[in-house]
Amino acid sequence: MLDPRVIDPGQELVDYSRFDDAEIQQIVRLLTSVRRWRESEQAMSFRSRTEMKLNETDMKALRYLVAAKNQRQVVTPGLLSEHLSISTAATTKLLDRLAAAGHIERAPHPTDRRAVTVTITRSTHEHVRDSVGRLHARRFEAAAALTPAEREVVIRFLDDLGATGADAQ
Repeated sequence: MLDPRVIDPGQELVDYSRFDDAEIQQIVRLLTSVRRWRESEQAMSFRSRTEMKLNETDMKALRYLVAAKNQRQVVTPGLLSEHLSISTAATTKLLDRLAAAGHIERAPHPTDRRAVTVTITRSTHEHVRDSVGRLHARRFEAAAALTPAEREVVIRFLDDLGATGADAQ
């Protein structure tokens, strides 16, 4: 229920008196579209994680490793730990899990004998690219279809929407 006329008929939380029925209906359609996108995103993420038998942090690590590989950046466990905002112990467990599943490889660092590098395996990179990458490509096309002014409106709306979650805490 996203319609304030249904969930807040007394207007205790939402003052919608300045809008006519058509405007309220349009706002509800917009919020419904956002919910549909969020549910779609969650379902896609769940499918990818389930198919690859990974948790959300594992997937974030793999996405980071894909981006690093594409940019020819060397990734160390420390960089990965920093990116994921997890402890070095948690990073070690994560890397052990990903290595055991054949998703990553560790190798000596090219310039620092004390360090190791972490790379995504070719097969996992291809799998992530073919599933998540294709979805992101379609999203890029949807955003590209908007005019620059429309993109700015969407950016402002999504930033404002994102800030509401931060305010709730």
